[in-house]
Amino acid sequence: MLAKIILLIFVGIAFASIFFVGFNFLEEPLALQSISLLLAILLLVLVAIAFSFFKNQYANQLEIENLSNLINDLKEQLNEALDSADYKSIYLANMSYEIRTPLNTVLGMLNMLKQTNLDPDQKAQVEIADYSSEHLLQLVNMIIDNARVDDGEVELNLAAINLKSDLSRLFKIFEYQAWEKGLELEFKFLFESEAKFLVLGDVAKIQQVLINLINNAIKFTNNGKITIIVDQTVGIDDDQIVTFYIKDTGVGMSSHEVKRILKTSNKVDVSRFSDYRGGGYGLSISRDLVKLMGGELKIESKENKGTTFYFSLQLKKTLNVQVPSAEVKPILFDKFSVLVAEDNRMNQKVIKFLLEQQGADCTFAKNGVEAVDLYKILDFDMVFMDIYMPDLDGYQATEKIKKTRKYAKHKTPIIAVSANAFDEDIENAKLAGIDDFLAKPIEVEKLKELLVKYASIDEPA
Repeated sequence: MLAKIILLIFVGIAFASIFFVGFNFLEEPLALQSISLLLAILLLVLVAIAFSFFKNQYANQLEIENLSNLINDLKEQLNEALDSADYKSIYLANMSYEIRTPLNTVLGMLNMLKQTNLDPDQKAQVEIADYSSEHLLQLVNMIIDNARVDDGEVELNLAAINLKSDLSRLFKIFEYQAWEKGLELEFKFLFESEAKFLVLGDVAKIQQVLINLINNAIKFTNNGKITIIVDQTVGIDDDQIVTFYIKDTGVGMSSHEVKRILKTSNKVDVSRFSDYRGGGYGLSISRDLVKLMGGELKIESKENKGTTFYFSLQLKKTLNVQVPSAEVKPILFDKFSVLVAEDNRMNQKVIKFLLEQQGADCTFAKNGVEAVDLYKILDFDMVFMDIYMPDLDGYQATEKIKKTRKYAKHKTPIIAVSANAFDEDIENAKLAGIDDFLAKPIEVEKLKELLVKYASIDEPA
C-alpha cells in the first residue's frame, strides 16, 4: 500500500515537471539538451520506482503463494494424523479385545483351580495369580473405556449398587499391586449408620475413575502408603453424598501442574515425570467422567509430599430399603452462625449437612475473596476455611480477615479445612494464624470437638 502511494506521488511529480518544462519552453525557450536531460532523469526515476514496486508486488505474491502451499500441506498432514489416530484407536481396541479373550480364559481356569483341594501355599499362589490377572484385565478395560470417553461415546447406566461389596474386590486387586512395589495400601468405608442400603449410580464409571486414580497414585509413589476412603456418612433425605479420597505419599505436583490438569484441555504435560511409565495417563479422563456423573475432581498436592485426589457424587438411595432415622442430637442450642469458604458445591452440601446437624447456620463463600467480603458485612461465630481455592486461597483470605477491625474485636475462630493433612500443612495453617485444622473426609466427632472447643459449650453427654 505504501509503495503504491509513493509511486503515485512520483508520477504526479513527473507530470508536473513535464508541464513545467513545456510551459517554460513556450514562454521562454529552453535549450533542447537541458529538456532532454531533465526528461531522461525523470524517466529513469520512474523506471526505478516502477521496478521496485513490481518487485515488491512479486515478492508479496510469492510469499502469499508459499503461505497458501504451507497451509495446504498442514491440512494434509492434519488429515493424515487424524487418519493415523483413527487407525491406532481401532488397532488398540482390537488388540485390547484380543488380550481380554485369553485373560478371561485364564481367570476361568484359576477359578476352577480354586475349587480343587489345594494346600495353604497353593491357595495363596492361586489367589495372587487370580488378583494379578484381574488387575491386568482392569488395565485393558481402562484403555478401552478411556478411548471411548475420548471419542465422546459415553453415557451413564444407573443401577442399584452396594459400594462396599462392589469396590472391595477392586481395592484388593490394587493391594497386591502396591505390595509388589513395597507400598502399603489401606482402604476403608465410612457409613452414615449401621443400616445398609443401596444407591443408584454407574458403578462401571465409578470403578473406571478409581482405577485411573489408584493406578496413578501407585505409579508416582516410590515409598510410603496409599489410602483409599469411601465416605458415605452424609445422607440428605432420599440422597446419599458419597466422597471418594485417594491419598498417596508420592512425588506430588506443583500448584501450576495441578491447575493444568484441571483445565478443560485434555493435554497434560508430564515431561517431568519421564521416569515413570505412563506419565499419569487417565487424569483428564477421570476429570471428565466425574463431571459427567455430576461431581468435580479435586486435587491437593505438595511436591515430594504426596497428592490427594477426591470427588463427591450425590446418589439416590434405593426406595426398597427402609432406612431407620437415627435421632441426631445437636450440640449447639443458641444461634450459632458459621461462614464456610468452600469452592466445591458437593463439599458445600456435605459440610452444610454436618454443621446443621449440630445446630449451626451456614453461609457459603465460593472463594477467598467472597469469604473476606462476607466476613466484613455479616457477623459469624466461626469460619471454616478451605485452604485450596481459586482467586484467593485460604491462607491469603485468613490474612485479610485478621487485618479487619471486626476480627480485632471478636477474634473469630478460623478452622482450616483440607484433604491434605500433612504436618507441613498443619504447621503452615498455624503460621497463617489459623486456629485449628479439620481434615477431609470430615469426621463428625472431630467436628463436634472443634465446635465444643470454640463455641464455649459443654462437652455433649
